[in-house]
Amino acid sequence: MSALFLAESRIRKRSVVIQGHATSVSLEEAFWRALKAIARGRGLSVNALIADIDRRRTEGLSGGASGNLSSAIRVFVLENKAPAGIGGAD
Repeated sequence: MSALFLAESRIRKRSVVIQGHATSVSLEEAFWRALKAIARGRGLSVNALIADIDRRRTEGLSGGASGNLSSAIRVFVLENKAPAGIGGAD
């Protein structure tokens, strides 16, 4: 395995604030980087984007069960950063 793969796949835990409550989110470094890029592209903070993902997850708007927040973030990143044909409709 390459050093880059190992660095990108390493889990990083970060604190975020959602609706005034601090919580921890654990994601691989590659997902944190992609999430930051998506937030920047939308003119949002990472906290604001995560809060929106969490709201959609808990309201059942994310297209599936309300699983955990880290999983919802990973799916969101894949849906928003993946090449065409991945994560889309069949």
